[in-house]
Amino acid sequence: MSAMVLLAGLGVPALGAAGIAAAHRTPNLREGVTLATAAALFACVLSLLPGVLAGERPRLTLFEVLPGLDLTLAVEPLGMLFALVASGLWIVNSLYSIGYMRGNGEAHQTRFYVCFALALFAAIGIAFAGNVFTLFVFYELLTLITYPLVVHHGDDKARKGGRVYLGVLIGTSVMFLLPALVFTWHLAGTTDFRAGGILPAGLSDATVVGLLALYMFGIGKAALMPFHRWLPAAMVAPTPVSALLHAVAVVKAGVFSVLKVAVFVFGPEMLAGQTAWLAGIAGFTIVAASVVALSADNLKRRLAYSTVSQLSYVILAVAVLAPLSLVGAALHVAAHALGKITLFFAAGAIYTAAHKTEISQLDGIGRRMPWTMGAFAVGTLSMIGLPPAAGFVSKWFMVSGAMAGEHWLALGVIAASTLLNAAYFLPIVWRAFFRPLSAEAAAHPHGEAPLPSVIALTLTAAGTIAFFLWPDVPLALARQMLGAA
Repeated sequence: MSAMVLLAGLGVPALGAAGIAAAHRTPNLREGVTLATAAALFACVLSLLPGVLAGERPRLTLFEVLPGLDLTLAVEPLGMLFALVASGLWIVNSLYSIGYMRGNGEAHQTRFYVCFALALFAAIGIAFAGNVFTLFVFYELLTLITYPLVVHHGDDKARKGGRVYLGVLIGTSVMFLLPALVFTWHLAGTTDFRAGGILPAGLSDATVVGLLALYMFGIGKAALMPFHRWLPAAMVAPTPVSALLHAVAVVKAGVFSVLKVAVFVFGPEMLAGQTAWLAGIAGFTIVAASVVALSADNLKRRLAYSTVSQLSYVILAVAVLAPLSLVGAALHVAAHALGKITLFFAAGAIYTAAHKTEISQLDGIGRRMPWTMGAFAVGTLSMIGLPPAAGFVSKWFMVSGAMAGEHWLALGVIAASTLLNAAYFLPIVWRAFFRPLSAEAAAHPHGEAPLPSVIALTLTAAGTIAFFLWPDVPLALARQMLGAA
């Protein structure tokens, strides 16, 4: 039964994409199919949760390419967490997209919804990948499928952003990730993910560090500097695509892959004493991206560099290697998704209702869009790591792990980043609620964005708070991941 549900996890979004394409002449039906597909996928994923929490590990081999190299689906706690995040947020993103795409009169809406469904097909394949080869296949599919979404507007700016997006992600995969896959197969004779790692004992430090570097830089979707430029470049896409990139699938596929490889290919024991260089690069990325975000006036650009910074929290936690920090890294995959999708939803709602893109234009907008800016404030708390928001939970575990392991560099980086987050997020909230409207804004009255968009951002803001209040399920999955390793 579980094997059939695994297949359904891929089949539902694939069939949904076909249904969306078939309904292209009837927008209401097309969007109904989108919502139904998203709900069906979440139901499939959710049905696996009780078994996984009880210790079941469903596995299904689709076909063998070469001896020891096969396309295999398997469910373990970390993949379960990522699949729940991706499939659950697809529902609210689909709802949001209806308001955004119609409110802005976007062209090519059918193509947008089809590519979105196929992106979730690839994301579920990544979440349920049973080995590095399967992960690589679906990882590359996700890059190719999301390219039409990045260049959705079809103008020169979009095409330029798309070239950077494709160039960085394909380039890092070909130069680093593919060699890492081949090298892993050569060393271990398999690419299967296994508790404690699959690499043979006795490897030299240079081999371990070299292979780890191939993976860390090859997983370009994690946006580790200097391979981060694709993320701000992709902000030319419509806001629902930005939500897909930053919260639902793409960057989450990156940090999920980093964590999965660290725990299930290397294993914490093999990585002990080999990650100081990685902590340094992750720490630099966190602080440098925060400084760039601080100087950005464009709201989506500030959010993009915030994501670059936040993703490296996961990589820093991997470098720390303390059990609590690894739990925090897993939790941050979900916590950041909830907070950041709320922020992007708010940015898109502001653009739809008020046609504003710059932070300097937001004086007093909270009085006209209280639901939107209230949700933005909740997302801000999560990014900073303050209660009662999800980011506090994941940051608590990462800080606890760093303290337990006496990783003072990591603690210093997290402290500095927290202050920088407050410095570039809180003034936006202050400006929106406590500054008077400009004369120009007062002359052009507007209210909230279309209702579907407002409902979606309210739901994600509520989810951000709910994660703080009831973190039991994600915490259980994160701890099971650690126990398995």
